Amino acid sequence: MAQPNHDPIAGDVLGAYLRAQATAFLRGLRLHDEGTASGAAGGGEAARGLRGAAHRISASLATFRPVADSSWADSLRTELVWLSSTLADEHAYAARLARLMDALHRLTGTSEVPATRASAGSLTVGSARAGALLERQLTLSRTRAHSATLQALGSSRFHAVADAVAVMASEVPLDPIAARGPVDDVLSPLAAVAGSRLSTAVASLPSPCPSHPYNQDHDGPWNEVRRLLRVHLYAREALGEDVAELAAAGEALDHHRDAAEAAAASATAARTPRIAPATAYALGVLHADQRHEVEASRATFHHIWKLADSSPAGV
Repeated sequence: MAQPNHDPIAGDVLGAYLRAQATAFLRGLRLHDEGTASGAAGGGEAARGLRGAAHRISASLATFRPVADSSWADSLRTELVWLSSTLADEHAYAARLARLMDALHRLTGTSEVPATRASAGSLTVGSARAGALLERQLTLSRTRAHSATLQALGSSRFHAVADAVAVMASEVPLDPIAARGPVDDVLSPLAAVAGSRLSTAVASLPSPCPSHPYNQDHDGPWNEVRRLLRVHLYAREALGEDVAELAAAGEALDHHRDAAEAAAASATAARTPRIAPATAYALGVLHADQRHEVEASRATFHHIWKLADSSPAGV
């Protein structure tokens, strides 16, 4: 129902968005179950869709908490964060291994191999062993994550989450007073708070040091910017706004996270006791390569952010 001035009502807009995401969550769950049962490769895509819907629901419940039933929103958001984190681990380990294997092949097969014959020979000799070591370590982690995922999906806790989302697909518990207000008066100011938090976090990012461009200690603030950007993106998406620029910035930050985690994995592997010098050398080259990827992602994000910030619509 619309108000006399025909302004969209907050409860209608937020309710429609949350119901759509709940439907996407349930669809992703069904596809994930079908993929797990058949061993189909589509299970990974279904899991990503499931996590995406969970992220959108939990972020929206946080941003627009005053419009929802607060106790219900807080409880469901906590459970969705747990679920999406559990589902993400298995995919993350698999993607990290694939990324590192691709980088090893690239480094040993192109002009990016170190120039001297001795260093190139060490990289070629050590890359196979480095790849085998990474595969053992990350496959073990992935197997453990897979077991944790299966355990989570079979738990009563998960079934309670799925039931709550199923109810939300037909009816969203909203605050009866706040939900009746116009979108511009209720939802837009809450979305603006999310945008302000993101802008503040971006402005507070550590400045790169020219002599030492990569600093692992800076990954934390960058990951926080990634989290806040996702919250801001979903808030604008819920309001029906164009999020193409934010999505592009988010892709750069996803790449940043992936490269940073891959660099950390190669560094961890290099600390394995009693590995051959050639293996350690290959892992060191791989670590440096991923650090360069991190720096490139940071530059890409800053470029996109400046362009978006200077556009009439802003970010």
